[in-house]
Amino acid sequence: MEVEKNGLKQCEPCGGLCPKVAVCYGTQNALSTTGNSDIQYNLMKDMYTGCEIVMGNLEITMMDHTRDFSFLQSIREVTGYILFALNRFSRLPLDQLRVIRGTTLYENQYALAVMINYLKDGQHGLQELGLTHLTEILEGGVQIIQNKYLSYAPQVNWLDIDLIDIYTLNSLSVTKTVCAPQCNGRCFGRSPSECCHIECAGGCTGPLDTDCFACRNFNNSGSCVPLCPQTLIYNKHTFKLEPNPNAKYQYGSICVAQCPSESPHTLPYTHMLTQTHRCCSQCSFYVPPKNILSIQSWPKNMSDLSVFSNLQTIQGRTLYKGYSLLVMRISSLTSLRLRSLQKINDGGIYITGNKKLCYHDTVNWTRILSSSSRQQRRDIKDNRPRNKCVNDGHVCDPLCSSDGCWGAGPNQCVSCKKYSRGGTCVPDCMFLTGREFASPSGECMPCHPECKVQAGKETCTGPGADQCVACASLQDGPHCVSSCPEGVMGGEEVIFKYPNKQGRCEPCHVNCTQGCFGPGIGDCVGHFDSVQATTAIVLGVIAVLFVSFSVFVLTVLYRRGLAIRRKRAMRRYMESGESFEPLDPGEKGAKVHARILKPTELRKIKLLGNGVFGSVYKGIWIPEGDTVKLPVAIKVIQDRSGRQTFNEMTDHMVTMGSLDHMNVVRTLGICPGDSLQLVTQLNSQGSLLEHVRNCKNKLSPQRLLNWCVQIAKGMYYLEENRVVHRNLAARNVLLKNNYTAQISDYGIADLLYPDDKKYFYNELKAPIKWMALESILFRRYTHQSDVWSYGVTVWEMMSYGVEPYTTMSPQEVPDLLEKGERLSQPAICTIDVYMVMVKCWMIDENVRPTFKELANEFTRMARDPPRYLVIKVRKAVYYIILLHIHTVVILLIQVCLCCLLQAMWQSRSRLNSARTVSESSEGCGTTVELEMSEDFSLTGSLKRRRHREDSAYLSQRDSMSGGPPETPSPEMEEEDQNGYVLPGDSPERGDSVIHTCCLLKLYCQFTWP
Repeated sequence: MEVEKNGLKQCEPCGGLCPKVAVCYGTQNALSTTGNSDIQYNLMKDMYTGCEIVMGNLEITMMDHTRDFSFLQSIREVTGYILFALNRFSRLPLDQLRVIRGTTLYENQYALAVMINYLKDGQHGLQELGLTHLTEILEGGVQIIQNKYLSYAPQVNWLDIDLIDIYTLNSLSVTKTVCAPQCNGRCFGRSPSECCHIECAGGCTGPLDTDCFACRNFNNSGSCVPLCPQTLIYNKHTFKLEPNPNAKYQYGSICVAQCPSESPHTLPYTHMLTQTHRCCSQCSFYVPPKNILSIQSWPKNMSDLSVFSNLQTIQGRTLYKGYSLLVMRISSLTSLRLRSLQKINDGGIYITGNKKLCYHDTVNWTRILSSSSRQQRRDIKDNRPRNKCVNDGHVCDPLCSSDGCWGAGPNQCVSCKKYSRGGTCVPDCMFLTGREFASPSGECMPCHPECKVQAGKETCTGPGADQCVACASLQDGPHCVSSCPEGVMGGEEVIFKYPNKQGRCEPCHVNCTQGCFGPGIGDCVGHFDSVQATTAIVLGVIAVLFVSFSVFVLTVLYRRGLAIRRKRAMRRYMESGESFEPLDPGEKGAKVHARILKPTELRKIKLLGNGVFGSVYKGIWIPEGDTVKLPVAIKVIQDRSGRQTFNEMTDHMVTMGSLDHMNVVRTLGICPGDSLQLVTQLNSQGSLLEHVRNCKNKLSPQRLLNWCVQIAKGMYYLEENRVVHRNLAARNVLLKNNYTAQISDYGIADLLYPDDKKYFYNELKAPIKWMALESILFRRYTHQSDVWSYGVTVWEMMSYGVEPYTTMSPQEVPDLLEKGERLSQPAICTIDVYMVMVKCWMIDENVRPTFKELANEFTRMARDPPRYLVIKVRKAVYYIILLHIHTVVILLIQVCLCCLLQAMWQSRSRLNSARTVSESSEGCGTTVELEMSEDFSLTGSLKRRRHREDSAYLSQRDSMSGGPPETPSPEMEEEDQNGYVLPGDSPERGDSVIHTCCLLKLYCQFTWP
């Protein structure tokens, strides 16, 4: 019967399909048409008038604006797709349409296609879709294109309707979903408990499967279900699939107890719908009537009736003169060969006049004829005599029984003497050698396919899966099965089972809804898949991390290996060199550390800068015969006047290649040619000028003064080797590391003009502000003119990279110097440091200090840096430390005056001895004294004591002669292995520390028990 729920007509159980649920078939014409527009419209009107469910596609194409489509208002569901194309009407009255299932799609993509619905040169076209109740598209996308007058469809939130994100729209506005995230996209309220049932489509009014507006899969008497009740259900007690008394068939999306007796359309062979595969489908076969078999004429080349070998029964509903089997006057017929004929229900037999026919007289016709109340005549005569047939060998096979045969061979027996297999008589069945058993009729029947073959004994006792001796695969109860039941209906529940270790099927946990691998809830398929996915993700992440770490480690090791290899190669090429014969008679051969390089060994990579005499490139040196690539700096020197070439080695080149000092950049190679290329080490720290500018707030007085010492030592070394720099500035001082400065670009002018020692600078690049006055005015360059440039370089450092005479042009500098003006005192310098600079800028070059004197002076200052350079932050910290020390000393003096007298006596006794600080500490052997001695001795890092008479001069003499003097002097200072002067090692200061140690000792003795 029909009831109405939520505005939707539904069927309640009534034994069949409700008569008022109108179902109609759709079309599949796409954009083609059937006849003219009038014929097509009338066909659609006849098809869809009163229709509620369209089983197929709803296609409306090429309709004029005058057509009335009100007959479409009853349609609630379309199982295929909807196509609106090439129409001129303004609105589609599909107000009741709720669901488009999309079982078939337009162009295999779209469940709803609306396109080109307007008249090109007119004013008519689709303005409104009218799909006011459409809330679900189960499969397929939406295509709405080229609808000139359509205004509202692009603003629809199609994501709420269609789960497939295939859209072709002019614009798309996405709004927030109203339902709670726990719902499956459909709900009847905002709360998580107000979700629609999972089988609902298009919305609902409640949580049950009977509250749906439409069903996602099938409607079973008002309830939405994933499948219609199946014809067979699993019986958990008998372990068998048994007939379901409540079985229904699928008719579209509706479950029906019986298929409709008539089809909506005329079917090709019948009006009946058949129940095949639990679905109502159209008949596609023809069953011929079964009346009589009458053979009165036969082809001469055919000697039997084997074309009717599958004929089993002759009904005899209409008889020919009382006979239902007639074979007469066939001269070529030798045998009947009706091997399957088992029954003649009515009518007699008439076989006569067949001169060559044999075997017919052996047949037991009584067995075949029906035992009806009416007597059935047998009229068999005038055929070939039996004795002649026997003489010619036309006799039945020995395996045939006494019922006779239809022809020669064991497959033509009416019945078998022993057993038969597939219609052929056999002497025995394969009981012990195959999977067979004998039926009560003597037929050799195969065992069930799931029975396991048994060697030497029977495999089964019957045809069923429960009659096997042993199972080949699995066993479900008494039945042998190929797989355990999964997802089969068992009354009101779905059955899932899994195979145990013994091969028996056991039920899954009640909460498993997709199968399982074991009895527990953790063995469910979904849970196992999630665990597997998590495990796979974790293993994948670990593998990626391991591979990434391995690649990183291998890359680091490879790069480290390359660096070590380059370092060793650089050390090897720096330690080795080339010897040159004396260029003039009477001179010694020079040991040149630089090599003569070929242009093919050098590769320029990047331009680092341009100078007065040329350009500097970052490059690579690949020594000939080696594969290592050494990073180097390449200085390209060119004579712009064209007067000088560099094709031959000169004395000055030999001298430059022989220089080897820790504060002078080593020349690794010389490449002569039209332009001279000098190859030096590449210092990654850059120039001193860049460093003091970038690290202004990180530089300590100690480091600045040590750089002054190192530059003075390097210049003194050049002076000893008779090399005038001529271009000393902070930009031409490179940093090997944060603590070691090296002088570069020395002696280049001598390479350009070795004869007259005169050269002219480009006015734009002239270093006028660093040059001595005599160099500017008279072109005279000496070591004392380099002292002037040294003073300007020190001023640059103390000013943190400020350019000298910033507000003046180079042309104004000479006049300023002649008037006695000099660079101002830097803010961090005391008058002592500034006076050293001023001495470097004296007009009389003979009054200027030498580099040896400058090295000694700055070495003295480097022993006590805060005294000579005052940096505000460090100055405050320094005075705070001095204040604390002063307070402690006063306290200790008041407590132990006697200890002070003893310490003074010990200090006087040490004046005549050469005892070190560590030796003096032995006089007070307390733990506190030792700790203070250690603190004092570790004021510098990585230091060792070197005793030199003159740190500015003897350091160079030692490097040239091979070692320091053997006898130390009292004035010897302390430096680290890089020549870095360490502050504060004087005898007086050592005595004060000893005094403090003794005071601390007595104080501890008085205050500590």
